[in-house]
Amino acid sequence: MTAKQILDSFSETLMRDERILCPQERELLMSLLQNSRAVSSSDPQTQSAVTAAIARSVGETVAQRAFALLGGSIVEQILARSGMPAGIEETMLAATAQSHAPQPPNPISPPSGPTAPQPPNPASIPPTPRAPQPPNPASPPSGPTAPQPPNALHPQHDRPLSVPVQRVGEQSQLNSGSSVGVLDSPEIVRAQCVVLDEFLAPQELEELVSYTLQREAQFHSSELVSPSGEPGVVDYDHRRSRVLMDLGKHEEVILDRIRGVLPRVLDQLGIEQFPVTDVETQITASNDGDFFRAHCDDSEEIIASRLVTFVYFFHNEPRQFEGGELRLHDSHGKGQRQVSTGSYQAIAPRQNQIVFFPCALLHEITPVACHSKAFADSRFTLNGWLHK
Repeated sequence: MTAKQILDSFSETLMRDERILCPQERELLMSLLQNSRAVSSSDPQTQSAVTAAIARSVGETVAQRAFALLGGSIVEQILARSGMPAGIEETMLAATAQSHAPQPPNPISPPSGPTAPQPPNPASIPPTPRAPQPPNPASPPSGPTAPQPPNALHPQHDRPLSVPVQRVGEQSQLNSGSSVGVLDSPEIVRAQCVVLDEFLAPQELEELVSYTLQREAQFHSSELVSPSGEPGVVDYDHRRSRVLMDLGKHEEVILDRIRGVLPRVLDQLGIEQFPVTDVETQITASNDGDFFRAHCDDSEEIIASRLVTFVYFFHNEPRQFEGGELRLHDSHGKGQRQVSTGSYQAIAPRQNQIVFFPCALLHEITPVACHSKAFADSRFTLNGWLHK
């Protein structure tokens, strides 16, 4: 076994051990690399420097954790996986001791093998050049489960977590990293989601905020889809916020990022890979007192093809609002509706974070508190739906 083979195997062993570099950290590093490429694509030298700097810092951290946690058992793991006789531990240790600390592969470089994020499928979410689509008029919705209307339909779309909900009675709230193993009842729809931090590059986020603030006059009251299948009804008892349908270039920016992560998001949600036939996107502004009561995003026939909801959080700095949590409920059927079992997952709005979850989940937005009432201080989301 050559020195390079020893170090390669050594690095792979470290990357597989979640005590050294957990899946959330690996995904965050991939996101950082993706963002660095987006902002320096025209300057390979800058991109290489950023990649090297991140890799150097991460390598030192990984090495320290490895020796603290594993010590000599690292060699045993390498030998066990390689099938080599146990008598060569001393030889391998001598080979690796030439370096001050073992250096793992650059965790933010595109990895190879089965753990690598799958490349975007050009057919899954094709580019979507289009003009802004006005909302359609409609008749009133009924019932608390009326979902958002399809707007602007067009053809072909520090940690990722697949987050189950804790089952601990009425309104049990938990952080997005915790879970409790339970036996699922077949008639209960369990809440689940995938959360990705630092989703856009800093420059992309800054441009999105600027674009949104400059178009306050183009926002209009949010609408609902009625049980008859017609969108365009405003119901302030069920939903209160304002939306913008024309996302400009930012629609393709967000969809391009979603293409890149969609395969692993679907895998974590337990959803079979599917061709995306339609995508809806909008920017939503929620100010003081705004909310959205519990609903499902696919509950009416006209939007039954919706499969995955995404919600990207952003806001002007410094943040001037409170509340506006996204709550994903465990639910069960009651007639033609889904009703909460009393337990839910609460996700507080966090800058530059995106959440994916099945459209069939019962969810709500809690009231927002914004004392200034200024549009620029609103809770903003770039949200939408992927159709199968």
